[in-house]
Amino acid sequence: MQKALDDLVGLLDLEAIEVNVFRGQSPQDGSQRVFGGQVLGQAMVAAGRTAPGEDEVLHSLHAYFLRPGDPSIPILYQVDRTKDGRAFATRRIVAVQRGQAIFQMEASFHRPERGFEHQDEMPDVPDPDELPTMEERLASLVGKARNDDDLRLLSRERAIDSRYVTQVDMGDPKKLPPRLDVWIRANGSLPDEPPLHQCVVAYASDMTLLDTAMLPHAIGWFNDSCQVATLDHAMWLHGDFRADDWLLYSQHSPAAAAGRAFSTGRLFTRDGRLVASMVQEGLIRPTR
Repeated sequence: MQKALDDLVGLLDLEAIEVNVFRGQSPQDGSQRVFGGQVLGQAMVAAGRTAPGEDEVLHSLHAYFLRPGDPSIPILYQVDRTKDGRAFATRRIVAVQRGQAIFQMEASFHRPERGFEHQDEMPDVPDPDELPTMEERLASLVGKARNDDDLRLLSRERAIDSRYVTQVDMGDPKKLPPRLDVWIRANGSLPDEPPLHQCVVAYASDMTLLDTAMLPHAIGWFNDSCQVATLDHAMWLHGDFRADDWLLYSQHSPAAAAGRAFSTGRLFTRDGRLVASMVQEGLIRPTR
C-alpha cells in the first residue's frame, strides 16, 4: 500500500505559482467531487509554506467547506499573511476553482513554550493487531456492491490503514450509539517531517466523523437516500506524533438536528498521549 500513501504525499506537495499562491491537483479516480480531507491537507501545506519560521508549529485550524470541489481541474490556494507576532502567527487560506471560493481556513502557528499540562485518559480498547484489517472488512461487502463504482470503492488501495474497534457493518448497518473508535495510521512509511504528519492526520480526520453521526440512523455506505457533506472542520494539535504509527481516533456525535450533525474526535498515540482534537459539523439530510 506504500504507493497509495506516496500518491497522497504527492497530492500534498503543492506547486508555488506566485507569492502566497499555490496550485494543487486531485486524483483522477472517477470521484464526482474532491474529498474534503484532501483540501484540508493541501490548505495546511499552503499555510505552512508561508509560516514565518521553522520554530513556529501549527496548533489550530478552523475551516469551512463552501462548494463541492471539481477533481478534473486544479485548485488554487491563496494565502493571506494575517499576522506575524512574537509567539503566534495567523494565516487565512482560500481555495479557488473557476474564480469561486470552494473552501476557506484560518490557521494559527505557535512557538512552543512551557505551560501547565493535563489530558483526558485514552479509552480502554483492544490493540490494533487484535482487530480485523480493513481489507478483511471490505471483503465481506463485495457481495453487497450494486455496481462497478461500488466495486472500485471497495477494491482501491488506501493511503490510510484503519482497524475498527467499534464493530460496524456498513453494508447492512444496524442502529448503534453515536460513538466510533478506530485505529488509524498512514499505510506505509513517511519521511521525518512533522508538518507532513500533521497534514496526513488532517486528511484522515475527515474520513469517519460523519460516519459517527450516521450510526444511530443505520445509514451505510451503499445508501442513496441521504445527502452527506462536510460543512466545517476544526482541529487543535496538542503534541508531536507520527502519522505512520497507530493512533486511536475516538469519536462521538452529541447531536444531529435541522439537517446537520455535530461530531467531535480525539486522537491518542498508542502509549496514551492525547495529541489532537477535532470538531466537525456536517450535512446529513434526505436526498431531495
